[in-house]
Order: sequence, then structure tokens, then C-alpha cells
Amino acid sequence: MDLCVCSTIAKEGQKIVVKAVKRKFNSLTTVVEGIDSKGVDMKALLKQLKERLACGGTFKGNVIELMGDHRKRVKDALIAAGFAADSIEVREQVE
Repeated sequence: MDLCVCSTIAKEGQKIVVKAVKRKFNSLTTVVEGIDSKGVDMKALLKQLKERLACGGTFKGNVIELMGDHRKRVKDALIAAGFAADSIEVREQVE
């Protein structure tokens, strides 16, 4: 298991989209889509993101939702978690 590169390959081959979505009462939520839950431990990744960004959040299906607008910082956190920088797209427009 120490020599297995399966998780590294799984993290590099994904197209991840980070965007902000407006919710009730004009609050913003950061949404991270495109992470394959089979190759990545979603609970551990969510916990790491919540600790690093100091916010609350959840995941439903293959989508991570973080409370607040953290688009700029999420990319750095995902790169630190082992995802490839060129596979992460940050959308500037709020949906």
C-alpha cells in the first residue's frame, strides 16, 4: 500500500470546478464539483477543507458545499491536498 500511486493518479485526472452560488438571504456558498468520490476520501477532504478555511460545510453526492465565499482559497487548499493545479477551474461569476 505504501508504493501504491492509485490515489495520486485519481487526483490528477479530474476536472474540478469551484464556483460561488447565491443561497437564501443573499448568502454565498462555495461549491466544489467534479471530484470522483471513488478515488478520494470525501469525508477526509471535507474535514481538511473546513479546518483550513475555518468554515462549515457538507457534501452531497459528488459536490462539496462550503459556507461563505472561499473560491480563491479553495484552489490553494486543493493543491495542498494533492490535486493538480491545472485541473482546478475557479469561476469568478456568482451563479
